Amino acid sequence: MIRNPYQKYQRSMVETVTPPQLVLMLYNGAIRFLKQAQAGLEQQQLESCHHHILKTQDILTELMSTLDLNQGQIAENLYQLYDYMYSRLIEANIRKDSQPLQEVEQLLSELRDTWTEAIKLA
Repeated sequence: MIRNPYQKYQRSMVETVTPPQLVLMLYNGAIRFLKQAQAGLEQQQLESCHHHILKTQDILTELMSTLDLNQGQIAENLYQLYDYMYSRLIEANIRKDSQPLQEVEQLLSELRDTWTEAIKLA
């Protein structure tokens, strides 16, 4: 049973949104975690940086697992892009380097913006 009202609200929100809105929430969450990872790196809070990189990797794993690769080239390309971003996050985490974090944030921001436009057109 969820006792925290905020957690209950979050769970309710996730359970009531459409699949496209859920993808948008995942993109936004990943971008937020990347910004927190970058802040942790800048402040030499390496444990916080590591934690937020792992959260971003979890989101990428979720995005990858929900793709139906039988749907064609777009799904395959997205999978490869998510996999690339995942590997860049591993590199950032090992080297404690902000450049891969910024690169992945830029890619996710572009995907989010494209996804937002696609939702509007649907």
